[in-house]
Amino acid sequence: MDGIFLDPELSDGQRRERVYQGAICLFSPSAATLDLVRFARDLVEQAFAPRDPRTAHRELPVEEYVRILAELKPRFIHHPRSKELLREVLRAGGCDLDRTYFDVPRLRTAAPKDYLSSGIAYAFHPHRDTWYSAPQCQINWWTSIHPLVAENAMAFHPRYWSTPLKNGSRGYNYRRWNAENRFSAASQITVDTRPQPRPEEPVDPNPSLRFVPPPGGLILFSGAQLHSTVPNTTDVTRFSIDFRTVNLDDVLAHRGAPNIDSACTGTSLGDFLRARDFERIAQSAVDDYDSPESSSG
Repeated sequence: MDGIFLDPELSDGQRRERVYQGAICLFSPSAATLDLVRFARDLVEQAFAPRDPRTAHRELPVEEYVRILAELKPRFIHHPRSKELLREVLRAGGCDLDRTYFDVPRLRTAAPKDYLSSGIAYAFHPHRDTWYSAPQCQINWWTSIHPLVAENAMAFHPRYWSTPLKNGSRGYNYRRWNAENRFSAASQITVDTRPQPRPEEPVDPNPSLRFVPPPGGLILFSGAQLHSTVPNTTDVTRFSIDFRTVNLDDVLAHRGAPNIDSACTGTSLGDFLRARDFERIAQSAVDDYDSPESSSG
């Protein structure tokens, strides 16, 4: 693992190379990230009004809570303003808007662990995004919309950057997942039965890194970095935003982090939009990463 960098003065290309070597980059809040956070927070507060979203679970039956999330999350994901604000985050981050492509931003929740941790509020076990058909050049961007503490943050497991893990990615096919499982999250309330790539051997949790940036502070890391949802032992729900980017030059050149243990099929590249104008990435680039197994799926 290459290290942890706070507000590094690097070009986008230099930053990507560091991330591909295992670096985790932390950035202070900017005007652009705070605009995105405020927009998301407003949607969240409207959805849970008149309750405080962070404590609404204390009053609502879990089924009603899930119903609210099932309407709120797609509204944020597909809202035109979300994409516009994300573009400004990328612009402020020094990304070339003509060469940078992003997947739509996701609104995530981590309720106190005994309330809801499956389906639409899935608490992710240790995993790499590359187990889920992400390209090796994918970079993840993550920020919270309320103050964090270590007990409701995200954990990184750096010893596994260069240590392979036996895992279930060989059974994961991106196209098949979308067809069979993607839209059933809201029905998975008590136990999540959807097939997910997960470790098939014990994971040593130590050392474990937990970062607690303020709202609008960004964590950038490779999709090949092993990370997990921290079991939320607080009495408030964590709301966060994450999205993913790829650089077209790296896609075409097959540059990225080393693949040490992923065996999934298919690719998520077809979901990525050009930051400048939200046009989808060229189908030829998707086809270059797709595999025969995904078509049969």
